[in-house]
Amino acid sequence: MAAPIEDYAILSNCRTAALVSREGSIDWLCLPRYDSASIFGSLLGDEHHGHWTLRASDPDATSTRSYEKDTFILVTRWETSTGVAEVQEFMPVDGGRVELIRRVVGIEGTVEFTSSLRMRFDYARALPWMRQVGSIITPGLLGVAGPDAVLVRGVEMAADDRVHRGSFTVEAGRGRDLTLSWYPSHEESPEPGDVDRMLSHSRQWWDDWAGRVDHDGPFEEQVVRSLMVLRALTHEDTGGIVAAATTSLPEQFGGERNWDYRYVWLRDAALTIEALISHGFLRVTERWRSWLLRAIAGDPAQLQIMYGISGERDLHERELESLPGYQGAAPVRIGNGAVTQYQGDVIGEVMVALESARMAGLEETETSWALQCALLTGVEANLDRPDNGIWEIRGEPRTFTHSRAMAWAAFDRGARAVREHGLEGPVERWEELRDQVRAEIEAQGVHPEGGYFVQYFGGTEVDASLLLLAQVGFVEHDDPRMLATVAEMERTLMVDGLLQRYRTTSGVDGLAGTENPFLACSFWLVEQYAGSGRVEEGTALMERLCSFANDLGLLSEEYSVTEGRQAGNTPQALSHLALVRAADALGGHTGRAAHRR
Repeated sequence: MAAPIEDYAILSNCRTAALVSREGSIDWLCLPRYDSASIFGSLLGDEHHGHWTLRASDPDATSTRSYEKDTFILVTRWETSTGVAEVQEFMPVDGGRVELIRRVVGIEGTVEFTSSLRMRFDYARALPWMRQVGSIITPGLLGVAGPDAVLVRGVEMAADDRVHRGSFTVEAGRGRDLTLSWYPSHEESPEPGDVDRMLSHSRQWWDDWAGRVDHDGPFEEQVVRSLMVLRALTHEDTGGIVAAATTSLPEQFGGERNWDYRYVWLRDAALTIEALISHGFLRVTERWRSWLLRAIAGDPAQLQIMYGISGERDLHERELESLPGYQGAAPVRIGNGAVTQYQGDVIGEVMVALESARMAGLEETETSWALQCALLTGVEANLDRPDNGIWEIRGEPRTFTHSRAMAWAAFDRGARAVREHGLEGPVERWEELRDQVRAEIEAQGVHPEGGYFVQYFGGTEVDASLLLLAQVGFVEHDDPRMLATVAEMERTLMVDGLLQRYRTTSGVDGLAGTENPFLACSFWLVEQYAGSGRVEEGTALMERLCSFANDLGLLSEEYSVTEGRQAGNTPQALSHLALVRAADALGGHTGRAAHRR
């Protein structure tokens, strides 16, 4: 059975990621990209669905782990009755190779290690052809299935009921390198790489990147690690930013709310870009803008809310029978049905992010500004269209207040670009539409008796996404309607001090079951507290939320208060970028409209 979600570390080469448990088992790895099929899928099943375990042979051995400074080099220290050894694991940030390195180093005495390897290609649907390669000095094991080949070097392993096992011993001052290399099966296998060089390069690459983080506020350690997670989820070649490294980790344990997050949501990517811009990273914004231009090139009427890592459009959702699900939570899904939805807030998020880039000094090109004008044309064309909202409800489309506010933000940013940055566009028309949308929200999006913003026009419930209205400047954080909205959220959406997205019992999402509190929403509440003068409460909530991160500073999508464990896909970009924004707010930088006040 898979380990608790918070037990997993992530290794990343900024193209894909491996999840490694405390027991040294790689239970999730898709090669060569985040959204490729898995070769190790035990995370969504058990050991029969693929894993690579490397640990001290002594069953009583104890382990501790940490990342090496500001890197994604994982160091696990194993202590046994005979000695101490470390395993240094990383994925080289090197575009020429797709590899995973596990270097074992003896510290004291002697320690025996056992390697157990079970490859299962294509989400455990393909049993690979396995054969021994190499020599006694450099043993290797090659697995081939269809287009994929995976070569594991460094330890001799023998077959045992479709599992390959081997053992070796390290002594103080000596070590051994185990490597896993992926390559297209029609090509020749790569020559062994220089592990010393790859380790040094990866260490320097991450250290240099983290060293450029510009942060002068509280929670610095958490902010730096969160920004690094966002970078790890940004594809090095294409610039696409995936929402998480996993698919189908459940929002409710044992439930059906299991979704594939290994794609690029325009909304999440835009929010990520804002977090990176606010901490000194502008080049990644330019690369993402180029990705955006390629992904949505053509008719804005064909805009999707999400794409593949290279801008692929076909993300058809289907269910896998080959993987039983994380601790039985089924179904396991690949692809995502939300790709066909209309979500009225998305273009607003993109426009807000591009304005942030503009204000940070990223110059517009003729193409990039033409894109934004086309996007605003699309907003106008769909202005009266009900949508599925930020939470991608699978029930009846509605006129969500948050979506309308982001339409307001889209026109607002377009008008500002003309008025304040000298760009050309139908500014009077955009301002007219902006004011029209504001009037509609104020007339139909506010509860007539309670005075708070409602989830959708004509409704009575609140929704955590309404906290974003203050962030984008639609209202101030201390606006009476915003304060009333927060009070209603505290009354109806709080679960042991954490905020749910909305009440699933209202039936708005069209799904069975419930879910746990959504971490990003509680971080948004921290920002709201900071902006409305409740700094002490915001700080206390922030400290509690940060305590939910695992020992490596990683956060998933949700947190189960009753079980005291993480839930949902991991590591989750939205959780980490919301953490960054909350820390900034507590440091006095509140809201995406702060520069206007």
